[in-house]
Amino acid sequence: MANMNFNTTFVPVTVDPDKIYDHSFSIIKEEMGEHPFTDEQWLVVRRVIHASADFELGRSMIFTPDAIEAGVQSILAGRHVVADVQMIESGSGRKRFQKHGGDLHCYIADEDVSKEAKSQGTTRAIISMQKATSLHEGGIYAIGNAPTALLELIRLMKEGLAKPDLIIGMPVGFVSAAESKAELAVLEGIPFITNAGRKGGSTVTVAALNAISIMADERAKAAN
Repeated sequence: MANMNFNTTFVPVTVDPDKIYDHSFSIIKEEMGEHPFTDEQWLVVRRVIHASADFELGRSMIFTPDAIEAGVQSILAGRHVVADVQMIESGSGRKRFQKHGGDLHCYIADEDVSKEAKSQGTTRAIISMQKATSLHEGGIYAIGNAPTALLELIRLMKEGLAKPDLIIGMPVGFVSAAESKAELAVLEGIPFITNAGRKGGSTVTVAALNAISIMADERAKAAN
């Protein structure tokens, strides 16, 4: 057993990583109480709460009925995942995408994206969505930081220039974040996961994405 003597007044319940996860999830379940989510949606919500320690954020989450299945099928089909910022790219379990033939991409730091954004006087997030939709058909778009990325993706969809398999849209902030998610929440014909209000961020977007990729992995293992 690992040494539990931290020479502090408080001693952790456990230092076993798996037991820490299990204990965290049991606390989340108890404190959350009754909720409107399906069993599969709950697997996403509890990871979001685990990543943020924010029950209000968890309760504000919105799913289309087909969102989870759309995400799982997209991963199993080897479709790519597009992130708005590199924090999502580094935080996701991309090996779970790669084993099914897909990968995770983020274009916001690309030189051509930066140059085009500067020439147009717009955000790199907007140009990165234009680049991504020109390169990839379908796939999952995970947006946790840039409201302009989410708004641009919605515009591209409305103009018939993009049709993602799933959008995980939970940008955080005070400028356009809540509004961009409100636009997504009324969008018809596309599976999505979002939340209401200003809260969100790359960390919780990664948590939702990882929950879905874990479900895809478990589905694949059960089929073999």
